[in-house]
Amino acid sequence: MVGISKLYCGGVHASDALRYGRMSRKLPPHLLQFSEDKKPVIVWNITRTCNLNCIHCYSQSKNLRYNNELTLEEGKAFIEDAAAFGSPVMLFSGGEPLMHPRFLDLAFYAKSKGMRAVISTNGTLITKELAAELKKVGLSYVGISLDGLSKVHDKFRGKKGAFLEAMAGINYAKEAGIKVGLRFTINKRNAQEIPGIFKLLEEENIPRVCFYHLVYAGRGSKLVDEDLSHEEARQTMDMILKLTKDVYARDNTKEVLTVDNHADGPYIYLKLLKENRKEAADEVMTLLKMNGGNSSGVGIASVSWDGEVYADQFWRHYSFGNVKERKFSEIWQDTSNPLMKKLKNKKDYVTGRCAGCKWLDICNGNFRVRSEAAAGNLWAPDPACYLTDEEIGIKNEAQAI
Repeated sequence: MVGISKLYCGGVHASDALRYGRMSRKLPPHLLQFSEDKKPVIVWNITRTCNLNCIHCYSQSKNLRYNNELTLEEGKAFIEDAAAFGSPVMLFSGGEPLMHPRFLDLAFYAKSKGMRAVISTNGTLITKELAAELKKVGLSYVGISLDGLSKVHDKFRGKKGAFLEAMAGINYAKEAGIKVGLRFTINKRNAQEIPGIFKLLEEENIPRVCFYHLVYAGRGSKLVDEDLSHEEARQTMDMILKLTKDVYARDNTKEVLTVDNHADGPYIYLKLLKENRKEAADEVMTLLKMNGGNSSGVGIASVSWDGEVYADQFWRHYSFGNVKERKFSEIWQDTSNPLMKKLKNKKDYVTGRCAGCKWLDICNGNFRVRSEAAAGNLWAPDPACYLTDEEIGIKNEAQAI
């Protein structure tokens, strides 16, 4: 996660994170990415059931009831262990988490154990009455996925009217006093929608938007050819930076982030240098080092509806164990598992451009699951890194191999 408004617009300074000792449980939500202890934020896919049929769904969900989901008792035991371990956030996802019959109970239990409870939803099921219940539970944040404006979003979601339903859900959540943000997955089909998303941000008074780079997993693995080219990625980043600067000048409470490609951090740093903003660039570099880059298997975890534990929500083909059989905290710290051990120290195993990159400490090898999907090699260079050989310090062809 790279905070565009924080870094490019100076919305956060290193001193802000240091003031809290950089400990996960003490940091406010907007500074959590700069924690030092990296206690994992847990994405819990509490159900695989979903009322939509999105073309880029990593869990390949359908509108049917799946077997073997954690029981209420098993879910509470998992939450209790995660809270005791120090995980600061339980992010409820799916499928569509609001289709889980005991979602409110589980979210309330996470809050009661001192965790921040947030939700990633398609927004279509949020009514005025449900929004009031979500507020009563103490939900910290509702992230609602949009893939563009009406026509494009409906096509991605496989349902006519999905955009209007999501917008209604956004407004109900806002009216209930819950912080709302947008989640947007970038690809060739919808990159042109980004200016409209920024306009929506202001018109609807939405405080936050996260732009996700495409990860090749689930149904999204079929979209590899529709990922942005390196040049398109750079153009899109330039557009996001410009639009963020514009909106931030009018409202400095707006928060804009990019997710799942830590090449964005060095790109911002280099852009600031080109703009002769050396002092700002130095501050950004300090914050990027605090961020630490990709955190799969360290500061981000995923637990599935059936209790399987993954390095992140996209890495669903390799489980480290099941919370029905063993505590999450034990599984997460068990480096006798060869992959878990390597994920704790990714920089020691990456190859090619990544191994010789001067930004390796900043991006931490970027997204390994994307490398595996594209090249069949877990430690190959991330194909979505759009930085040039010159920008990463590769001087000859031999270094890039």
